Amino acid sequence: MAVTVRILGADRLQVDLDQLDETVITALKKGVKEAAEAVRDDTKQTVARNTGHLQENVDIRYEQEGLTAEIGWFDDQSYYATFLENGTRSRPAQPALGPALERERGRYRARLTDEVKRVLR
Repeated sequence: MAVTVRILGADRLQVDLDQLDETVITALKKGVKEAAEAVRDDTKQTVARNTGHLQENVDIRYEQEGLTAEIGWFDDQSYYATFLENGTRSRPAQPALGPALERERGRYRARLTDEVKRVLR
């Protein structure tokens, strides 16, 4: 079972991406990449370090040509990340990915806006 979060860029736009200038799309991709890397790096800093496996294996997958990013653990050996994120009956949650995403949530729109403004100037 993978533990992941998704950062979406294209889905929030109300215009047809085919009608956007390629420089705007490139700027959006850059903003999504920066946000995904921030969540990944924050997660690496705060995830439980029992063996170091989760810290070393949190990763990013890009879809929709870079307009969607999925951050989390994708390998079978990281199955226990879900237990740390959500807790169990006998152990309280020690979330890292969820809080990292929440910290980025407030910066995400500004990242995308800043990147688009840069190319439109």
